Amino acid sequence: MLDLSKKRFRLRIVLPAYPTFNIYSRIAKATTALGPLCVATAANEMENWDVEVIDENNLHRYGPRSNSGGADHESLQNSRPADVVGFYGGLTSTIPRLYEIARFYKEKGVVTIAGGQHFVEDNVAKALSCGIDYIVIGEGEETIKELLEALQGRQDINNVNGIAYLNDGKIVYTPQRAPLRDFDRLPLPDFSLVRYARIKMYPVERIRGCGMDCEFCTVKGKPRPASPERLLACISSLLETKDARHFFIVDDLFGQQRDETIRFCNMLKNYQKDIGRRLDLGVQIRLDKAKDPELLLAMRQAGINTVAIGFESPIEEELKAMNKRIRPEDMLSLAKIFHKFGFLVHGMFIFAYPSKEGVNFEMSAKERVKRLKSFIKKAKIDTIQVLLPVPLAGTELRYRLQRQERVYPIEDVGWEYYDGNFPLFEPDWPLTAETMQASIRKIMGKFYQFKYMFKIFINILFFPALVFFLHNIKFGWRKWYRTWRNDLIRFGGWITMKEWMREFRKDGFSEKLQKARGHLKIQEPA
Repeated sequence: MLDLSKKRFRLRIVLPAYPTFNIYSRIAKATTALGPLCVATAANEMENWDVEVIDENNLHRYGPRSNSGGADHESLQNSRPADVVGFYGGLTSTIPRLYEIARFYKEKGVVTIAGGQHFVEDNVAKALSCGIDYIVIGEGEETIKELLEALQGRQDINNVNGIAYLNDGKIVYTPQRAPLRDFDRLPLPDFSLVRYARIKMYPVERIRGCGMDCEFCTVKGKPRPASPERLLACISSLLETKDARHFFIVDDLFGQQRDETIRFCNMLKNYQKDIGRRLDLGVQIRLDKAKDPELLLAMRQAGINTVAIGFESPIEEELKAMNKRIRPEDMLSLAKIFHKFGFLVHGMFIFAYPSKEGVNFEMSAKERVKRLKSFIKKAKIDTIQVLLPVPLAGTELRYRLQRQERVYPIEDVGWEYYDGNFPLFEPDWPLTAETMQASIRKIMGKFYQFKYMFKIFINILFFPALVFFLHNIKFGWRKWYRTWRNDLIRFGGWITMKEWMREFRKDGFSEKLQKARGHLKIQEPA
């Protein structure tokens, strides 16, 4: 319970730092997570509460830093004491850091709350033993307000739906909270609550949920949309108050509500025309949306320039195991359509997805690498991300691998490795954990190379050649810019990989992997 003699209270929401440098580190310094910001914005409407967000991955402007990485919470608590601290548990790899900070605040007598996709099943019990007082299960905008009211003694804690807490050493689960549906009554996300951050890419959303039911994904359920007017209001507000130009629509699948999506695109196109300002947007979208030229044209006219597409794999057996309803032979032709419309394509792949009953097959790491490289080249993908399968808590993939006794024990290979860069389970024969990890480095290493530094300058020298496109300067600019931009990113990707390898060598993961495999008592096939 809070000190009710105080006139005002402070809620601090913390996004824990990544455990080490990884492929997300650079973009994390230019953006933030939308979910915890929405929760903070809802709480900030409450009387007598001051709310702030600390994103440990985006500490730029005068942010107090600790020597071990992340924020200096001792300094934060001394300068602006928080009465309640909430933690974002949406990224499993940050959970060890989350528990570390939670224990610090718990020792200070601060009430601690955590929420996010990680907190399912046994993870709830673990969290409540690691410095967390309350776990928010599900969306938090409504729950946080009721929970803070309960902490002020204004209502019974058991009347707050969607939480878990300890009572006399036993876990109490309150009734499940229904998913939010009326998003238009919620306040627009207030990015000014994020202290010390330098945000260049603003995350926005319209639709929560995804009906594709991929077994490796934690996002499930029927899509729940807000109105196109709300998303446009969010974008226009950020442009007018923050001079924001770059946005990423974080909906799991852009275009799920087709007609309303096209209406939004037309509204955004007209808005930009009215104010005389061109915006830049990126989205996540299904590959088969290439079959909808009306949607693609509306997207381009609205300023959507980049599409992130989960190709996942060009291997049919792996696609079946993922519950992906698309054939490899269709992928290349569909990818070409996105290029035809002028989109920059970011391809996302999962290497060596584990087969399941009915789709068992054997393929060497060398052959898988060959097929993936060939597909990436033929599809002319602008940028790529190749990760290993991650058996996240609460997913069907984890349940399946656990039943097969293939998941490496958390005691050996901890949650901090759950970022897609490390092998976390015993792979299909003839693969090994080591060859899996080496393979994604080969693929990424082929794509992101040092040589692109020279190509950057060569492209600058060819810039005057745009004079040959005076009859269609827009086409000429787009052609030149795509090449220059891709070379720049590929050189930057080489730097990122070098930094990751340097951190990997310090970590000692190989020794932990051998220990984990020993505990599973892995036996090679005869």
